[in-house]
Amino acid sequence: MEQTAVKPILPVVAGPTASGKSACAVALCRMLGGEVISADSMQIYRGMPILSAVPTRAEMGGVPHHLIECVDPGTAYSADAYRIDARACIADIAGRGRVPVLCGGTGLYVDAVTRPMSFSRQRSDEALHRELLEIAEAAGGKERLHDMLKAVDPASAARLHPNDVRRVSRAIEVFRLTGVTLTEHNRLDQSREGDYREIIFAPDWPKERLHERIDRRVDAMLAAGLVDEVRALMADEHSHPTALQAIGYKEIAAALRGEITLEHAIYLTRKATRSLAKRQMTWFRRDSRVIWLKAEGESAESLAEAMCRHIDERFGRDALSPDQRK
Repeated sequence: MEQTAVKPILPVVAGPTASGKSACAVALCRMLGGEVISADSMQIYRGMPILSAVPTRAEMGGVPHHLIECVDPGTAYSADAYRIDARACIADIAGRGRVPVLCGGTGLYVDAVTRPMSFSRQRSDEALHRELLEIAEAAGGKERLHDMLKAVDPASAARLHPNDVRRVSRAIEVFRLTGVTLTEHNRLDQSREGDYREIIFAPDWPKERLHERIDRRVDAMLAAGLVDEVRALMADEHSHPTALQAIGYKEIAAALRGEITLEHAIYLTRKATRSLAKRQMTWFRRDSRVIWLKAEGESAESLAEAMCRHIDERFGRDALSPDQRK
C-alpha cells in the first residue's frame, strides 16, 4: 500500500509592523536550524531597504534570508508570483535538511503559501478587467462599480471600500467568470488543507506599546538615512514606481518639495504606519490558526522558545530531525 507523504512543517512568524517578528524569526531559526523566507510585499523589491525596513546584516544574525530585495522595483509582482517563489524556497531549504521559517506582515502572502490556491486566483479575463476599470474611471464610476459588487456579493462589498477599485473589480470578475462569489471561494479555501503543516505565531503587544515601537522604528529609519533614500528615489520615480506605495515615501517627498515641514512628514509617517499595523492586526485576528504570544516584557529568544514548545506539542518532539534542531 502506497504511503502518503508527510507534509513539511512550516513555522510562520506573522503580525503587525514593528512587533519584533524579524528578531523572533531569527531566534527561532537559530534554535531549529532554520532559514527565513520573507513574507513582506515591500521588502521583496530592490532599492529601498530603509523604507521597507529590510533587516540589517546585524539583525539577520548570520541566518540566511530569502525573498528580500530580489525583484526590480519596476516589475509587477503578485501574490501568485510570491507563492511560486516561496514554495521553491521552502523546497530548497527543506531539501538541505534545514527548517524554512516564513516571516512577514503581508497577510495575503502568508495565505498564498499556507492556503490552497483557489480557482478565483488563477483565472482572469483582460477584456472584462478593462471593461470594469473603464466603468470605474467614469464620473461616479467607483460607486457604480461598488454597487455592481453589492448586487452579487454583498459580503465582499461590505468588506471593500469603493475606492479600492482593483479589489472591487476583481471580486466582480471572479463572480462573472466562475458563477461563484469571492466570499464563497474564500470560505472554501479556508476549509481545504494546504501543502504544509503550518503553525502560525504572532507577537501580541498592547496597542500603546506597539505605537511606541512604531515611533521608535520611524526614528531609527530617519537615523539610518530615510530622507536621503527618498531623495534618491525621487530623482528616478519612473524606475521605482513601487516606492510610491511605501509608507514614508510620499510624506518625506512632500517635505523635500517644500509642501510640508519635515516634522509634519514624520508625524504623517508614524500615523500611516499605525494605520498599517491596525489593518495587519485585523487580518491576522481573523485567522483562527494564529497563536498570539504575549510579547511585552519578553525577549525574542523567550518568544522563540515558546514557539518551539508549541511546535513540539503539536507535531511531537521528534518531528524535526536532530540535525535541524540546535
